[in-house]
Amino acid sequence: MAYGHYDAAGMAARRHRAIKILLAGGFGVGKTTLVGAVSEIKPLRTEEPLTERGAGTDSIAGVERKTTTTVAMDFGRITLREDLVLYLFGTPGQERFWFMWDELALGALGAIVLADTRRLADCFPAIDYFERRDIPFIIALNCFEGARRYAADDVRVALDLDPDLPIVMCDARSKESAKEVLITLVEHVLSVADEPVSRSGI
Repeated sequence: MAYGHYDAAGMAARRHRAIKILLAGGFGVGKTTLVGAVSEIKPLRTEEPLTERGAGTDSIAGVERKTTTTVAMDFGRITLREDLVLYLFGTPGQERFWFMWDELALGALGAIVLADTRRLADCFPAIDYFERRDIPFIIALNCFEGARRYAADDVRVALDLDPDLPIVMCDARSKESAKEVLITLVEHVLSVADEPVSRSGI
C-alpha cells in the first residue's frame, strides 16, 4: 500500500493567515507615524515635501507644522502570532489622492480609521468609503498632546456610528498602543465573520 508523504511544512503554510489591513483618515492624522511605530520591517514610505503649489488644495489647518505628505501609500508588516501576519497599507489623506483607495482596498479584510478629535469631520470620507463597500472597520482616536479628550460614546454620536463598532484611544507613536489597535480590529473582523475570537498567543 502506498502512503502519501506528510508535508509538515506545507500543512503549516496552509494554516498561516495573512491579513491585509487598510489605515485611513484625514491629512496629518498620524497614519505614517503609526505604520512606522508598529512595523517589524522598515516601512515603505512615499512621502514628499509639502509645496506652495499644494497649499492651494491641501488644508493644513490644525497641522501647520507638517512638512511632508504621503502621495501613494505607507506599507508595513507585523506578526501578531506565529500563524497570523498583518500587512498594513496606509492610504493618502488628501482628497486629490483618493482615486488610489480602490487599488489599495483590493483584498483588504478590514480597516482602521485614524481620527483626530480636533478635526473629526476629516474622517467622514473614510467612514463612508468603508461602509459603502462593507469593509469592517474600527475608529482609533489618536490622542495628540494638548487636544481635548472625548468619551467614546460622544465620538460615536458625533460620527453617527453603530453602537457595536469599536472605538479605541491610541498614541500613534507607541508600538504597544498601535498593536492594541490592530488586535482590536482583528477581533472585530473575526466577530463580523462569526468566527471564535481569542487573544491567546497574540
